[in-house]
Amino acid sequence: MMLQRFFDLSLRYKIPIWGSFLIVVTTLLVSLSLVYKAYDDLRENLLAGSASLAHRLADDLFHPLMEDDLWRAFGIINAPLVASDAKDVQKPRFILVLDNELKVVTSTDPMLIPMGTQVSQLTPEYSMFVQRIAESKSLTHPTYDMQDEKNFYIAAPIVHDGFTLGTLIVVHSKDEILWPKFFRILIHGATMGVIALAILLPINWYWARRTVRPLVLISQRMKENDLNAATEVVDQLYPYHDELGELFQAYKRMLVEQKGQEALERQVVQSERLAAVGHLAAGVAHEINNPLGGMLTAIDTLNAYGNMDARTAKTVALIQRGLKQIKETVGALLVEARVRNRDLEPQDFEDVRSLILPQAQKKELQLQWQSNLARAVPLQANQVRQVLINLLLNAIHAANSRGVVDCLVEDHDSTLLLAVENDGKGFSPEQRAHLFEPFSPLSQSGQGHGLGLWVTYQIVQQLGGKIDLTQQNGRVRFAVTLPLLKHNQA
Repeated sequence: MMLQRFFDLSLRYKIPIWGSFLIVVTTLLVSLSLVYKAYDDLRENLLAGSASLAHRLADDLFHPLMEDDLWRAFGIINAPLVASDAKDVQKPRFILVLDNELKVVTSTDPMLIPMGTQVSQLTPEYSMFVQRIAESKSLTHPTYDMQDEKNFYIAAPIVHDGFTLGTLIVVHSKDEILWPKFFRILIHGATMGVIALAILLPINWYWARRTVRPLVLISQRMKENDLNAATEVVDQLYPYHDELGELFQAYKRMLVEQKGQEALERQVVQSERLAAVGHLAAGVAHEINNPLGGMLTAIDTLNAYGNMDARTAKTVALIQRGLKQIKETVGALLVEARVRNRDLEPQDFEDVRSLILPQAQKKELQLQWQSNLARAVPLQANQVRQVLINLLLNAIHAANSRGVVDCLVEDHDSTLLLAVENDGKGFSPEQRAHLFEPFSPLSQSGQGHGLGLWVTYQIVQQLGGKIDLTQQNGRVRFAVTLPLLKHNQA
């Protein structure tokens, strides 16, 4: 249960904990390996040094023992203990000499191990050691070694020209020689291990959390369904190009493609909806036009031949004006490609400017106009003029009092750009969803029938162009791009 809860932890905790665990385990294993190696090296050095000492003393003892000069033999084995410096780690604890009958001939501590003592009267370790030497039945080995919990035992035969006089045994204390140095190495290794952990653990926590942080933030943004914020996380928090960076970049590309696909789907849905609305509006307009034309013809006939009094004539005139207003509204719904009259020229934009300028002056607006069109382009002049007039009228209506309306016309050889911008109030998401539908109540004053953008959209579609709305820094901008292709010349 606890293990499952650990695996359910967030990566921001799980990865640093795993990293710390691996660092600690690795440090302990390396430290234990080094400590074991240090202990083994100390032991081997001690045995090698003691074997050399035992072999040298055994060579020196042969002649004194041959001459039965025990005092001289005692001086030889006691010399390493007396002459050795107090700090010498190879200083033996005891040295004793046995004859062939396993009796003590001399020792460095006669009070503890007196001359003539049988090995069997000493500690069991001596007996075991001597028995092991005797069982070998060979003196080809210059030295023998053994250890127990407290001491190391090293033995060398006292032999010359194949004649053996006895055995020399050197005893080293672990407590006095091996363990002090081993503990110093152990403390030094532990100190270095602690220093390594003090350095590696914070680095592990920082780097693990630094690496995991983009993953955590991306997960949070995905839960919030905020794709833009998720893309910013990738760019800001992990700018590297390793495998994780490539994974983040692939994720970013997926987000961009997803956003593009969603935008395309919205555009397709909007186009299909507008097309359906357009077909419906055109059908309704045609159905209304038939009876409407008959009623207007009847009124014209009544006005021409009818003998009406003043009250009746006034009523008929009122009906006629209402029917004409209905006809104009229905006519706005019938945006169809007309027979091409002439190409669009620079003078057309000057005409539009002259027509719009009085409307801007009434509202005390500043109309900024910029156009680089210096040639006739293969577009129907009346339709382009209508598009620009509709956009400018909407911009003037939406602009703040004494504000600014910008109009930009740019000739890009293969396309013509018309851009109209104002500083008025922008559109809400709900308004943008129905922006180009007929009878859309976007005007704050409630004037008009909401067909300006509808007509503009229909004309732009007929000309094979596109219209975009952007809102940024308190500015509302409509941009129309019209292609200058051969089929537009037809």
